[in-house]
Amino acid sequence: MHRLTPDAPLPRDGDPYPDADDDRPDSGDDRRRRGIDAAAVLDRHFADPTAQPGDLTGAFRAIDVPIHLNDHITAAALRADRDRVRATGRHLVRHSTDRNSATVGLALLAADWTGADIPLIQTIGLLSNHFGPLAAHALQRRRGGGEALLWLAQRVAGWGRVYVVEALLPVGISVARDWLLRHSCDGDFLNGYFAGRVAVAADLHTAIVAADPDDELIDHTGRLLCQMAAADGMGQTLRGYPAAPIVLAAFADHLGGQSPSSERFVQAAVLVNQLDHGGAGDLGTDPEGRIRVVLDRPEWCAAVQNDLDLDDDYAAWFTEHVGERLGLRAFTPPGG
Repeated sequence: MHRLTPDAPLPRDGDPYPDADDDRPDSGDDRRRRGIDAAAVLDRHFADPTAQPGDLTGAFRAIDVPIHLNDHITAAALRADRDRVRATGRHLVRHSTDRNSATVGLALLAADWTGADIPLIQTIGLLSNHFGPLAAHALQRRRGGGEALLWLAQRVAGWGRVYVVEALLPVGISVARDWLLRHSCDGDFLNGYFAGRVAVAADLHTAIVAADPDDELIDHTGRLLCQMAAADGMGQTLRGYPAAPIVLAAFADHLGGQSPSSERFVQAAVLVNQLDHGGAGDLGTDPEGRIRVVLDRPEWCAAVQNDLDLDDDYAAWFTEHVGERLGLRAFTPPGG
């Protein structure tokens, strides 16, 4: 699957998995017990000096195995011989035919710190909605983790993107700042979990106030601002972002110097709509008005009128709930 899409997320994140029809075990409401059964299997296995890694293939199929870092499984790994743990983890990741066994294998590798397993961890991490949390943690622990996480971040989506970008921020700013400021938000609403952290960690406010920022930075700044304006209950919001007035003002200024397009019009109008609904609190400025001035220019009106497909469900929603609601000139009937 990766060879078919070497530079993009796997279609459907790899679904369906080979064990898609299996019943998923559940250890109940006590989250403290999650991982205990898997750790017990590992302890018994590593206590037998004759046991081989292949003996564990399928051993976890009927056990509830958490997809996040787990203290019980990590402790079992640390109690055993390091070489055996690494060999067992590699075998389970490479040869398991169910997610639970592969997850335990990845957890064993996450307890180690050698760089030799980075390609293997990156590969299983491409199945990111399930394996993303452990893959991100495993790469974060290794020397060169920033570069490895950046490679993976460029090829995951959905929850996997949340896991990997959040792991990238503490270790990868020096190698990934340009990507974080231009490409980390892919438009999924889940970006709201990390958009504010990206803005703070990558110093968005210093990048966007430059005299001549590139179009990718300006466009992505709009996405970051939209995500933060709608991030209540998810992550850093515009109301709690100290640099919000500076970034919004700079974005409004730079937007006016860009070539008009329907994509830019829609992005900016959605941001104005969110600000109009109080998405940034009281900023003491009027960024909405400054952006409106740009969107009401004849060339910007023409861009959205020529390209917006009203047969598309989102375009129809946008027209009614954003364009017409805000009274933008492109959606106002002549004489209206």
